[in-house]
Amino acid sequence: MAEAERPTLAEVGEIAVLARIFPRLPEADAALLGPGDDAAVLAAPDGRYVVTTDMLVHGPDFRWEFSTPEDLGWKAAATNLSDVAAMGARPTALVVGLAAPSSTPVDVLESFADGLRLACAELAPGCGVVGGDLSTSDVFTVAVTAFGDLEGRPPVRRSGARSGDVVAVAGELGVAARGLRLLFEHGRVEALRIDDHAVRRQLRPVPPIALGTAAAEAGASAMMDLSDGLVLDARRLAQASVVDLELDPLDDDQARGGEDHSLLATFSAGAELPDGFRSIGVVAPGTGRVRIGGREFVGLGGWDPYEQWDGRLS
Repeated sequence: MAEAERPTLAEVGEIAVLARIFPRLPEADAALLGPGDDAAVLAAPDGRYVVTTDMLVHGPDFRWEFSTPEDLGWKAAATNLSDVAAMGARPTALVVGLAAPSSTPVDVLESFADGLRLACAELAPGCGVVGGDLSTSDVFTVAVTAFGDLEGRPPVRRSGARSGDVVAVAGELGVAARGLRLLFEHGRVEALRIDDHAVRRQLRPVPPIALGTAAAEAGASAMMDLSDGLVLDARRLAQASVVDLELDPLDDDQARGGEDHSLLATFSAGAELPDGFRSIGVVAPGTGRVRIGGREFVGLGGWDPYEQWDGRLS
């Protein structure tokens, strides 16, 4: 469809836009009452809920020159599903807030909804969108709140690592960072030609959601999602647990690269790691430091939007 023929949000209006989006959204098994009322109603068999929220803002978090609307919908779901999994919970529902310029074509939001549906279906079957909000803004902004069911288990926190534990990871390290670097250096089309896998992992991360509950059932002492870079996030876990982490030698992308949304966990020494986890180090007595190949890592070690965003919107 030609650009001039694509109806915009301003031309269609909120009610009609929602009517076009709702049928595309994934349904949640836990929803007793889904979208369409003032609030959703969710079943809580465990009596507790894990809740997390994350934002994607055009500029620091994504660029239209790289991402399609469907990519963005996928990533908005995946980043939140990963945080739920990192607590040892099973994702059950998402609430999505979206603010977009009024000139945005309606089909952009339809494709965004398709991305949400595809991500939930592949990464967390049974999880769906139960509500949200639409608004207008000069900057395209997505805010997702995710819910998860602990299914009777205690949450796996960052603060449980103990000296002598094994440090393990499930998922890739540094792949999404390579994809992002290629996108900035070459643009989407050429970057995909150079390394299709890395670029797609940046645009559509595939966190090991099911391994969050597997780790909890295997007795993980601590766990977190790797969103901002292994070293930065590992330091957060080490500081929360008041220990040091001694990690195996890693290249720079593996150590500092973010957005793989892998799972970092610690397990008791001698414990059998769940399938999908691999050992990358040990926990040592300490005060929150991270050492790689025996040397302490000095510096941020990952992504901080307040320090590192260059202010570009394209």
